[in-house]
Amino acid sequence: MGSAGRLGSALLVLVLLELQHSSGFWIINLVFPPNTKTNVTSSSTPPLIIVPGSLGNRLEAKIDKPTLVHWLCYKKTENWFPLWIDLNMFMPIGMDCWIDNIRLNYNRTTRSSSNSPGVQVRVPGFGETYSIEFLDNNKLAGYFHSMVQHLVNVGYVRNETVRGAPYDWRLAPHENAEYFRKLQGLVEEMYDQYQKPVYLLGHSMGGHYVLYFLNQQPQAWKDKYIRGFISLGVPWGGAVKVIRVLASGENDGIPMISNIKIREKQRMVTTNPWMLPTEGVWPEDHVFVSTPNRNYTNRDYRRFFMDIDYEDGWYKYEDTKNLTSALHPPGVEVWCMYGVGLPTSVTHIYNEEFPDGDPVDFVYADGDDTVDSFSMGLCKGWEGQQEQPVHVTEYRGLAHLDIVFHEKVLNQIQEILEGKSDGPKEVDVRFEEKEFTSDASNTTKSAGSLNS
Repeated sequence: MGSAGRLGSALLVLVLLELQHSSGFWIINLVFPPNTKTNVTSSSTPPLIIVPGSLGNRLEAKIDKPTLVHWLCYKKTENWFPLWIDLNMFMPIGMDCWIDNIRLNYNRTTRSSSNSPGVQVRVPGFGETYSIEFLDNNKLAGYFHSMVQHLVNVGYVRNETVRGAPYDWRLAPHENAEYFRKLQGLVEEMYDQYQKPVYLLGHSMGGHYVLYFLNQQPQAWKDKYIRGFISLGVPWGGAVKVIRVLASGENDGIPMISNIKIREKQRMVTTNPWMLPTEGVWPEDHVFVSTPNRNYTNRDYRRFFMDIDYEDGWYKYEDTKNLTSALHPPGVEVWCMYGVGLPTSVTHIYNEEFPDGDPVDFVYADGDDTVDSFSMGLCKGWEGQQEQPVHVTEYRGLAHLDIVFHEKVLNQIQEILEGKSDGPKEVDVRFEEKEFTSDASNTTKSAGSLNS
């Protein structure tokens, strides 16, 4: 590794060490995962496809740009390079270059998004797991690694019986038609190869992607090809945090990036307006944002977008609000798992600096520290709406990002895959939090020392 590579790795280590253990919804587990444990191997391995959440897989880019936002930015590259995660984004000027490379241009006339001029973006590793296990080439930013390794320990094979389905998470489903064709093809390919119906697993926004996909399929197709749907921490009724992200930005604990600067990128994707709290689900009088001049409920979204000087956000919301908001049942057996028992903000209170200043206070409700339990628990409404069973497990004390690698969650997923459908209605992990956090911290320190 050259000096630039060593510097980049060291920088990423420092950034990761500064992150809170459970940072927010939009940074997906940028911590070192805890060590996995080998379990007894099972002879039964029904195929599994994992759909990550927002920011939950790598993106790559190739550029030949007509103009630059700064003379230090690259104008042209011959090869594909990492766009997410890109180490340059942690540098002051690098952030401007990165935002210009990853941004989407929105056309109000065609109601569609396109890449920045001269930028090609692709999703590497469809059908493989490396793109969702670690978000960087140096394997410092772990996401699904612990889960995949746990499955390998019990008999699964990477890229064969367990596979990843990464996607361009900048785009809402209506702009990702090719992805769903590939996902359908992957399901049918795995079914044909193993002669068993496939499990789909989605975390956070990935669960909405899975629901959208299943709602597009005929019931006969689902009956043949899909064994079940495992959802982890999915904000079925939207995520209140998105409102703060769009209003004043959220750097999720990365000290080198200001909230206002990262807001530029967060306003460019179409998935953030899609994940706004759903009309018709939340009480009409619930205040999501309170300012000295006005309170905003979900009936005030248009005024909200105007007041934060982001009119395109209203059009993006109109484009996406009906994609999954009706929560039509998926038509397959469901295991809905999420964390509860942690204070989670459901109202953001601003002073006169709104929207260019951070919230000065919050109103909290129950949740997983990122998404409230009201939103995640809406999957209970599918009971009685479909013939297939719906199983709900609440993990008391488990944070939003920790659910993808907590040992008890992994063990329950293993039992589901082994055919043990019924699970506990509640699992309390609060008494294990100290030991769990310590294990993750020790792993972080060990990995950091190896790469310094």
